[in-house]
Amino acid sequence: MAHIRPFRGVRPRKDIAHLVAAPPYDVLTSEEARQLAAGNPYSFLHVGKPEIDLPPGTDLYSDAVYAKGKENFERFRREGTIVQDPTRDFYVYKQVWGDHVQIGLVAAASCRDYLDDVIKKHELTRVDKENDRMRHIETLGAQTGPVFLTYRQNGAVDALVAEAMARGPEVDITTYDQVRHIFYVVDDPGLVARIQAAFAALPFLYVADGHHRSAAATRIKVRRDRERPSRTGEEEDNFFLAVIFPHSQMKILPYNRVVRDLNGLAPEAFLARLAEKFTVTPDAAPVPAAGRTYAMFLGGRWYGLAAKPGSYDPADPIGSLDVSVLQTNLLGPVLGIADPRTDKRIDFVGGIRGTGELEKKVRSGQFAAAFSLAPTTIEQLFAVADAGRIMPPKSTWFEPKLKDGLVVHMIDE
Repeated sequence: MAHIRPFRGVRPRKDIAHLVAAPPYDVLTSEEARQLAAGNPYSFLHVGKPEIDLPPGTDLYSDAVYAKGKENFERFRREGTIVQDPTRDFYVYKQVWGDHVQIGLVAAASCRDYLDDVIKKHELTRVDKENDRMRHIETLGAQTGPVFLTYRQNGAVDALVAEAMARGPEVDITTYDQVRHIFYVVDDPGLVARIQAAFAALPFLYVADGHHRSAAATRIKVRRDRERPSRTGEEEDNFFLAVIFPHSQMKILPYNRVVRDLNGLAPEAFLARLAEKFTVTPDAAPVPAAGRTYAMFLGGRWYGLAAKPGSYDPADPIGSLDVSVLQTNLLGPVLGIADPRTDKRIDFVGGIRGTGELEKKVRSGQFAAAFSLAPTTIEQLFAVADAGRIMPPKSTWFEPKLKDGLVVHMIDE
């Protein structure tokens, strides 16, 4: 059963919420964040990417960066830019991106569930990134970036979330990326209790995006438990900030690949090697029509690649992923890219940037070829997580991204 609970959220004033809301810390470079926040003292990037208020080139992991984040966060609270709610509430976060709508419950999710695999994972995490999030959380005494969780759609939960939205939103803003963010407060104690009970009937939650944030929060809980054995398990740091969406509303975009060279092969020889495992067709569309098919941009034209039967095991939840088939049959054996996590000859391009970005990178001369993939499905993500396995790197790109700053979870109050 999934344990969630309400919390006293810290939220921006309604009149400036559109100025506070900001992209997550890990989707912008420091320079991009500096430009986006320019002239806006309310942007939550001053908290999530505080290096923008320090000289360019400052070490992102220096004490000064974390201290600046704390200084800015405390200033926001002191000046009333963000204010803490008086009661423990749930929240509903609705996003509208073109014709796509997704509606999630904002709650404090259980670190114990994370440890017990009630909250299932599908990605490896890096210790250095976990350490960074731990320092950020503990320096501020707050979790400022929500973890994106999902669950198998459930009618009872849907009905309660719809009921929670009936009173109308507190905040309704559209951000620079043309995504509409609608935020509701759920402060009726009876409804809060019914929502909590409905989630307790769900067997599992799944991390869609935010593996490092959830891992960092859980490490903090575990360390504090070890240091203070008298803790009850009800302290706020036993939970982490999350937005929980039904799987039927998930929007997953492809995570495309670009490679810097053809591993010493001439284009003709390269295409001949590909024909061993793929059916190759010239003048293809830049977006593949189905799984295990790819579009490759090489030499100024798009080629279609279809994985041949027998080149992968359709029953293997990892081996049958599009990213795995490409890695196992092309990137590894033909291009010599054995470990895409560390090989500098490969780079990754989120599907939000479109296939035009792939063409641009190849035409620039910095890359030799680009591969456009079909997106991983939410069912594939569930299959991998349920099997207790880990997806290859850069397998999923979720859109729209959750904005930071719409609500914060305090862990030391």
